[in-house]
Amino acid sequence: MPISPSASSACSASDLTDLWLRGVAANQGAPAEVLLRLLHPAAGAARQILCEERGLPDEVADALLTHPDPGVRRSVARNPHLTPAHRGRLAEDPNVVVRSGVVFGPRPRPRRPCPLPDDVLLTLLTTEYPGEPQLLMFGEMVQELISSHQMPPSFQYRMRVHENPVLRELATGVWHRLTAEERQALLTDPDPDVRASAESCLGEADPTGRGAVFPGPGHYRWLVLSSYALSDAVLEEALADPEFRCSVAGNPYAPPHAVARLARDADPEVRECVAARADLDPAVWAELAEDPHERVRTRARIQPLPRTTSQCRAVNHEMGGDAHDCGCLILESYPEPDLDWYRACAESEEVMLRLAAARCPALPADLVARLAEDPAEEVRHRLASWHPLAPAETVLAAFVARPRQRPHLLMQSRLPRTGLSHLLDHEDPEVRALAAADPTLGRAPAALLTDPDDRVRRAAAANPLFTGDAVEALLHDPATAEGAAANPALAPARLHALLDLADLPR
Repeated sequence: MPISPSASSACSASDLTDLWLRGVAANQGAPAEVLLRLLHPAAGAARQILCEERGLPDEVADALLTHPDPGVRRSVARNPHLTPAHRGRLAEDPNVVVRSGVVFGPRPRPRRPCPLPDDVLLTLLTTEYPGEPQLLMFGEMVQELISSHQMPPSFQYRMRVHENPVLRELATGVWHRLTAEERQALLTDPDPDVRASAESCLGEADPTGRGAVFPGPGHYRWLVLSSYALSDAVLEEALADPEFRCSVAGNPYAPPHAVARLARDADPEVRECVAARADLDPAVWAELAEDPHERVRTRARIQPLPRTTSQCRAVNHEMGGDAHDCGCLILESYPEPDLDWYRACAESEEVMLRLAAARCPALPADLVARLAEDPAEEVRHRLASWHPLAPAETVLAAFVARPRQRPHLLMQSRLPRTGLSHLLDHEDPEVRALAAADPTLGRAPAALLTDPDDRVRRAAAANPLFTGDAVEALLHDPATAEGAAANPALAPARLHALLDLADLPR
């Protein structure tokens, strides 16, 4: 039925212009010729929405990537909806600010980062621009690419045999993942900088290096005590202070006598750290498996020996205090996961192991189906966030139950957009907004047009079930104008007319 704007909300078309522009910029049904008009500076905030906050048709993406305004190109370089290949085209941009946008990566950073293609990374790292000021030195660029997860560990590993020594040096960043032969090749590399970088990696295991002197306060202290071989004096000083025992308990270079001593520490948190080690002596493991503290017993028992460091890390994540609403990044699996171990985890009676299995994106379809029916709700929710084959109903259930997961799940094609009528009255406005956009509802969601939450009103007004006079009425109500302009039911001619009212050139 036609929808009439309230008298109190009615206003002139000129007052609504900005709302219309924003809505058109987000309209997924808008053709390229409409969207391209929003590149005019007069489009204001709508231009930013177009460049940074939505996926783009190829024709529009091409126009933005080659736009004469470097500000437009830099915005596109940081668009989280574009593929790395699209963004990577700007790696050779003549403007250093645009190239830096590629290096810094998408904003906001997606929970599942997508690495840049190898050829793009090589261009960024090796192309020189004589006479141009540098915004980032080589080392800063590498750190930004690593911290934004656009340079994956597998790329660093592949560079170990590259002809360029600057790139070979990158392989020392994954030192712990190299074989003895690969490490030796870097230690004997013909380039002195590569050799020096490799030799510095050996220093972690040398108690006469960083661990020879008790470190000063701050992050550096934690880093040394938890990651470097310690001299006897530093080790004894750390063991004598309860504040530092957890760090030593997780230190991969802690000697067996120190590990055995920490396994009997009065603090159960310290004993739990010991129980999480991959190199436990069987007698120490057996003692911890009978520990009086439940978490210590559990941590030991759920992983009988032998076990690997990567397996222990996977379980450690599930034992963490915030694991049950995990918002951590979903990164590339490198090296390839041990699928036999993950299969055993998926079939285990231990919920912690099944949670670990649900985080493995390479888990085969039969086990995905099994975990989607898991009796533990958190296993099903973890699967929804992590696995590309998670069933649609599992993903929807996670969206409803886990607000922290929603920004990530909204980016996924696996999240259902139809069949959501049962959620129209949900207490959470984000859930109502998802349901309000369902184009298969029995009728247009008119009741949600007056919802107290603006996200719900926008989603309802953008539902293509509103057509004709109903959409026109919504366009002239400031409470629904932006959503109505984003309605894909609007014909291209009507979208052009809205842009004409803003004096945007055709």
